[in-house]
Parts: sequence; C-alpha cells; structure tokens
Amino acid sequence: MPAIEGVLESGQLFLGPNTRAFEEEFAAYCGSRFAVAVGNGTDALHLALRAAGVGPGDEVITVSHTFIATVEAIDQVGARAVLVDVDPRTFTMDVDQVEQRITSRTRAIIPVHLYGRLCPMDELLAIAQRHGLLVIEDASQAQGARDARGRRAGSFGNLATFSFYYAKNLGAYGEAGAITTSDPDLDRKLRLFRSHGEEVRYHHAVLGFNCRPDEIQCAVLRIKLRHLDDWNARRVEHAALYDELLADLPVVRPELVASGEHIYHQYVIRSPRRDWLQAQLAERGVGTGIHYPIPAHLQPACRDLGYADGDLPLTEDVAREVLSLPMFPELSDEQIEYVAASLETLLRPEASAA
Repeated sequence: MPAIEGVLESGQLFLGPNTRAFEEEFAAYCGSRFAVAVGNGTDALHLALRAAGVGPGDEVITVSHTFIATVEAIDQVGARAVLVDVDPRTFTMDVDQVEQRITSRTRAIIPVHLYGRLCPMDELLAIAQRHGLLVIEDASQAQGARDARGRRAGSFGNLATFSFYYAKNLGAYGEAGAITTSDPDLDRKLRLFRSHGEEVRYHHAVLGFNCRPDEIQCAVLRIKLRHLDDWNARRVEHAALYDELLADLPVVRPELVASGEHIYHQYVIRSPRRDWLQAQLAERGVGTGIHYPIPAHLQPACRDLGYADGDLPLTEDVAREVLSLPMFPELSDEQIEYVAASLETLLRPEASAA
C-alpha cells in the first residue's frame, strides 16, 4: 500500500503528518473541534478521564454490559465505577436509573454506545447539566452513528472515546484509538498526557504516558475513513434483511430505530437457548459471538465494587441470552439467507420440513 510505504520511507513512525491529518479529518467527521489520536481505545478512555480531572474519591456512573475497558479505565485513574442496568430492548444505559445513583462524589457519566446504537443522549445530557457532571461518551462501537438531528457519536459529551481495533466499523491494521472534544483546554491536556507530558522535546509540563499512535495506523485510518459511511450503509442493509428473514422466528431482534441511525457494529439477537443455538450454528459453519457473556459487575476483577449476582437483573438476563450474528460490510445476501435458514431449521424444524 503506497500510504504505508510512504510512512516507512519517511522514517517518522509516530506523531507525523498522517496523525495530524487523521485527527483533523476525524474531528470534522464527528462534528467536534478536536480529535487526539492514541494507541488504542483503552488509552482513549484512560486519558479522557485523566484530562477531565477524574481521580481518587470520585465516582463515575456507567454500565456493566460493556467491554471491561470501560470499567478498567475508571479504576486506572483511582475512581470508582457505579454501575447501572441497561434497557433490555436496546442494551444501552437505562437513563431512568442514572439520577438515582448520583451522589456528592459523582463526577462523570460514561454512556456506552453499544453495538452501533447511540445512547439517549439528550436525556443524559440534561441529567448531567442539572447535576454539574461531565459526560464522556464511550463510542468505541459507534463510529458514524447519528441521532435524529444528524449529530454523530463523538459530538455530544465533554469528551468521547473511540477504539479502532481492527474489527470495528472503522478499524486500524491492529490497534489505535482517539478522543474527541470541543474544549481547547481538554485538547491540550490530552496531547500532553499522550506523550510523556512533553510540550516540546525533553520539556515535560506534567508526568504523562506513552499513548502515541503509530503513524502507519493513522495512514490506514485516513484511507478507511473515506469509505466508512458506505460500509455503515451496507451494515444497515444487512440488518434490514436479517430483520425481514427472522421476523417470524422466536428470537428477539434488535429494536428498530424510530429516529437516527444504528450502524450495526453487531447484529445481536436474544434467545433463552443461546448456548445451544451457538453450538448448532457452529456445526453448520456459521460463526457467532457473545458480547458479553459475563457482565463487568460479576467479573472476578471487579469484586471490590461490591456487586453480587442479581444486583443488575436486566443486564444479567441480557448477558445470558445475547448472540451476535455475522455482520460485516462484505456479507452477501446469500450468506445472510443461509444464517436465517439455519436458524429457522433449528427453531422451527416443523416449518423447515414442510
């Protein structure tokens, strides 16, 4: 690829022209003033919290139905994660529970835009404003998702974090991440923390970290960003075909979005026979995933948060039943039809035999 060859020939392997250009292009795409590229999505969450001043003694409200990095980053800055249940129809944060969990120690809310679907941001932003709280979007699975007014993930909160893990809708050739913000002070802090607190070479304003992205990854992301809307549109088309073909089967399909856009990082169904279905589909050559089988509040690593089985019942129900069907832009209609036919054979054998 010429873009990669150009980076290698230049010898500038991080924080070079591709990083700067990608940051400008991604910020413009999201509708934010600034974007700061980092090494991965976990770096993005960690640095966003640190730049926002969240630290020991603070509480951050988020969900348990998420990849562990969301909770991990809160712990990394010395704060405590306060976990709320999810809406079982959308799998995103149950906004009605957020206000009940706010205390004098609450500093921020991290809504997770899961599976490509936005959280109800207007309601969350209103709660945050009433209580003087920061909002940090975890948009790692929502690159390009929009609300009914066309506002994209990454433009709502004080900060937003993205992962460009290779399997994401916008993926690097490995790992990368970014943070968006429209606050110039936060932008400056993020850039300091990203690279050892350096303002200029060997002049360190703060003690920072090594969270720099590879220049090669930013070169790849610049090219891929140009195709992201087309790829997302293909995912939406695939989801519509799944919806049509699975309509009469005894599974819970993703709730239709009345307004805005779900960009289907995953197409997730629910079934009480999830584990059996996954095994049977595998025998038929259909790969599936479970995102996520063990909620964060029940992970051994999170015992000190003090949660027990039954504390977040809707999250626990979802974790037992969710199954991610194949979803990527290059899927063919025939492949989707095969997945649907396999599910019909398994769930309605009498209809399949007729």
